[in-house]
Amino acid sequence: MSFSDSDLSSQGGDYKNFRHVTRDRLLCEMLQSTRAKDSKSTWKVLIMDKITVKVISHSCKMADITEEGVSLVEDIYKRRQPLPSMDAVYFIQPTKENVVMFLSDMSGKSPLYKKAYVFFSSPVNKELVAHIKKDTSVLPRIGGLSEMNLEYFAIDSQGFITDHERAMEELLGENAEGSHMYNDCLNTMATRISTAFASLREFPYVRYRAAKSSLDASTVTTLHDLVPTKLAAGVWNCLSRYKAKIHDFPQRETCELLIVDRSIDQIAPIIHEWTYDAMCHDLLNMDGNKYTHEVPNKTGSTDKKEVLLEDHDPIWLELWHAHIADASERLHEKMTNFISKNKAAQIHHGSRDGGELSTRDLQKMVEALPQYTEQIDKLSLHVEIAGKINGIIREQGLREVGQLEQDLVFGDAGTKELINFLRTKQDISCENKLRLMMIYASIYPEKFEGDKASKLMQLAQLSSDDMIAVNNMRYLGGYGTKKTSRSGFTLKFDAYKKKHAVRKERKSEEVTWQLSKFYPLIEELIEKLSKGELPKDEYPCMNDPSSSFHETSQDASASTTHHAPAQSMRSRRATWARPRSSDDGYSSDSVLRHSSSDFKKMDQRIFIFIIGGATRSELRVVHKLTTKLKREIILGSSSIDDPSQFITKLKMLSPQEISLDDLEI
Repeated sequence: MSFSDSDLSSQGGDYKNFRHVTRDRLLCEMLQSTRAKDSKSTWKVLIMDKITVKVISHSCKMADITEEGVSLVEDIYKRRQPLPSMDAVYFIQPTKENVVMFLSDMSGKSPLYKKAYVFFSSPVNKELVAHIKKDTSVLPRIGGLSEMNLEYFAIDSQGFITDHERAMEELLGENAEGSHMYNDCLNTMATRISTAFASLREFPYVRYRAAKSSLDASTVTTLHDLVPTKLAAGVWNCLSRYKAKIHDFPQRETCELLIVDRSIDQIAPIIHEWTYDAMCHDLLNMDGNKYTHEVPNKTGSTDKKEVLLEDHDPIWLELWHAHIADASERLHEKMTNFISKNKAAQIHHGSRDGGELSTRDLQKMVEALPQYTEQIDKLSLHVEIAGKINGIIREQGLREVGQLEQDLVFGDAGTKELINFLRTKQDISCENKLRLMMIYASIYPEKFEGDKASKLMQLAQLSSDDMIAVNNMRYLGGYGTKKTSRSGFTLKFDAYKKKHAVRKERKSEEVTWQLSKFYPLIEELIEKLSKGELPKDEYPCMNDPSSSFHETSQDASASTTHHAPAQSMRSRRATWARPRSSDDGYSSDSVLRHSSSDFKKMDQRIFIFIIGGATRSELRVVHKLTTKLKREIILGSSSIDDPSQFITKLKMLSPQEISLDDLEI
C-alpha cells in the first residue's frame, strides 16, 4: 500500500498549489491509474461513501471524473445494478461497514463488477486487511488495494476543512471530556489533518497553543485550553506512522504547522467583514457557495437560477477579496466600458439616460449580443449581487454598526459609546445588536457580572437565548476561571496600548477603504511564525525545531517582504470609495490569471489549523500573506463559519472547568 513515486512536496519540481495537488491525486493517482493498459476507452464505475463523495466533490467536477473514464458514480450503501463487464473503483473510508459492503459486492459466483480497485481515504488497520484476504473468491478480483490518505475537504486553493461542524460542542461543550464524541472528533480530525500532509508529501514542525495553566499556575485550565495540545499529539502520532510507512514521505521537517482554537480570536467570527466574499455569505441567503437569483425569461416573467460563486468565475476571482465599495466601483466600470465599446449595447442602454441598467436591459443586451452572452451573464450576476449588498448596508445602517465595532476593538470606543449607540439607534436589527454585545463581552467580560448583564440585555432588547451566546463568548475567552491570564498571550493584548484595545493598529499598512482596519489575529501569528518569533512557551513544538530551519525561513521572509513606509493611521480618513483605472469591461485582472506561476518561487509552506471554525476574513489573510511572505499559507479548520453559524454554535456551549489531575494527554 504505497503512493506513486512522484514528489509533490514543496522541495522539488514545479510548485503546485494545495488544491491542484489534491485534484491531481484524485484524478491521476487514483482514477487514471486504473485505466486498462490494453484499452484506454474502457469505462468504469466509481463507488464512494458519504464522506468520500464530499472529498472528491470539493476538488473535482463531474466532467473531470468522466474524462478519466468514469461513466457512473454510485453510493456504496444504495442498491446497485450488476455491471459484470465493467471494472469498479472504490474510494471509501477504511471502516468495517464499508469493507463488508465491498466484499458483498465482489464475492460469490456473480460479483457486481469485473474487477475492483480499492482506495482507502485514510490508513487501514491490519484487521480489515486480514478480513479482506480471508475471502478467497474476492482476492483474484482485486486489481489494487491502496491507501490514498486523502480525507480532507479542499474549500479553496489554500484552504481545507475536516468537516466537523459540531467541533465546538463536541470538544468544548459540557461533559465533553472523555466522551465517545470527544475522542472520536479529536481522532478523526487528527487523521484528516494528517492526510493533507500525506498528499503534499510534507512533514511539519507541529506547534500548538499551550494551555494557559502552563504559563500561569494560578489560572484554572478550562476544557478548551487543552484541545490544541491533544490534537497536536494526535497529528504527530499520525505523521510518525506516515514517516515509517510511506516510502517517499520526508524524513525531516519540510514545513510548519500551528494548531490553535477559536478562543485565540473570538471577534473575527462576529465582526462585519467588508470584503465582497464575506458580505455575500454574511448578508445574502446563500446555501454554501450557492446563490439563487431571478433572471427574466422570454415570456416576460422570471426564472430562478442557481449559480456557484467559485473560482471558475473570473469576475468572482477578481472581486472576492476586494472591499465591497471597491468591488462595486469595479463592476460599474466594467459595465460602463462594455457599453462604450459595443454599439448594440449603447442602443439598448440609450433610453436609460446614463442611469443604472435594469435586469431587463441586460437581457436585451444578451439577445442583441449573443457572442457576449457569458460575459454579460456573469457581469449582470455580480452587478445584481453588489446592488443587493449595498442596499442591505443602507437599510440596516451597517456603516455605523461597523464603525462602532472597529472602534471598540481598537480602543477608540467603550461602554459610554456603546450605551449611547443602543439608546439612539433603536432601529438596528436584533442580530446586529447581538453581534455588538458579543464583541463588547469579549473585550469587557467583567461588565456582565451580576445585575450588569440584565441591564445591558434590557438596553439591547436581547432575549435570554441571545444572552447565552454573549455569556459563552466570555467563557470561550477564559473569563470566569480563577484568573483571566490575558497577559499570557502577548499577540492578543498589547501592553502599551489603551486598556481595552484588543488589536494594535498596523501602521505599516495603508488603510484605503473605510472599515477595513480590522484584521484577524492569525495574521500576526503567521507573520511571527514565518520570522521564527513565536514564543516557545506559548506555542511549543511537538518536534523541537532546529535553529537552522528558522534561520532559513527568517532570511527568506526578510528578503521577500516589502513593508510600506510607516505612517499614522490617523493622518488620513479612509474613504468609502476611490477612483480606479478601468479594464476591458468583463475580464479579470491579468495579475490574477498568472498568479499560479508565482508558486514556483515559494519558500516552505505554513499551515495553520483553527479548531472550532474559521472565517472568511481568515481565508482572505492566508491569500494576502502568501503574496507578502512568498510562502504558500494553507488554512485548515474544523469548518468554515459565517457569523450566524458561529452564533448558533456558540449557543450550544456550556462552560466547564476541569482539573489537570483529571487529564491524560
